[in-house]
Amino acid sequence: MKFIQQAYTGNNKWWTYFITISVVTFPFLMNVVIYLIFPELLDTLYQEMEQKEPSNLDFLLNLLPFLFLLILLFLFVNKLHKRKIKSIITSRESVDWSRIFYAFFVWFTIGVVLIGVDYFMSPNDYIWNFKPIPFFGLLLISIVFLPIQTSMEELLFRGYLMQAFGVWFKKSFVALILTAVIFGLLHGLNPEVEKLGWIVMIYYIGTGLVLGIFTLMDEGTELALGFHAANNIVAAVLVSSNWAVFQTDALLIDVSEPSLDLLMFLPVFVLYPLVLFIFSKKYGWTNWKEKLFGTVTKPVELKEDEFMV
Repeated sequence: MKFIQQAYTGNNKWWTYFITISVVTFPFLMNVVIYLIFPELLDTLYQEMEQKEPSNLDFLLNLLPFLFLLILLFLFVNKLHKRKIKSIITSRESVDWSRIFYAFFVWFTIGVVLIGVDYFMSPNDYIWNFKPIPFFGLLLISIVFLPIQTSMEELLFRGYLMQAFGVWFKKSFVALILTAVIFGLLHGLNPEVEKLGWIVMIYYIGTGLVLGIFTLMDEGTELALGFHAANNIVAAVLVSSNWAVFQTDALLIDVSEPSLDLLMFLPVFVLYPLVLFIFSKKYGWTNWKEKLFGTVTKPVELKEDEFMV
């Protein structure tokens, strides 16, 4: 519970959260509002995505706003909340980069194995698409900017909002559920939802849930940061399709007709529990009930300026 309790330090007034959340989530919320009012715009966007050739420039331009939003989040935490940026990343003395790289390695390896198995089982569903110049450009963009995009999402949801909801509702489980549901719903504009229906929210919300469990059990976002970065790099660099959210010159193009099957939910019900087991053994997680369902209280031993700059 130590990670959530860091929200009690610094400037913890309600208006600091209101300003930060309003500004940092404004682009996401505006997209939702616009497409709810004008759903035909979303249909047009999906049609253009299916017909347009992948472009590294378009991909980069879609990722750049996350850099700006991440800087804004850091500024609000530091200047408005008067807290160290580290306080929304980890409860450890310093960020544990080994955890980030370990989580990245585990999930990247699983992703490569799954794609490899599916490719050899259903080769007709894929087209080999290796084009040296576009591919290496895509690889560079993905390595540099996708971790920025995923870090922005993780530090907003599993960091800032997880702590905020924990302090407001006093229950870690409420913070876990709220961040997972909001995280999932904000992916509702993804073209996968239009193709497969809202049942695919099981995947998005399930992903938010497991990332939140990583954070609560490990008292920091490092594992979630590495996991999420690996997930998106695999999706951008290894396999793409004309109906997926990432339109890239990946190594493989999936030309199969999108459909709901058991493989769609394999990560949520099989692989995520497996990764949780691996991480729990690796880092010796204990006291699951208290960390996931416990009451969030202000620790008396924390000095008010402990995390202030």
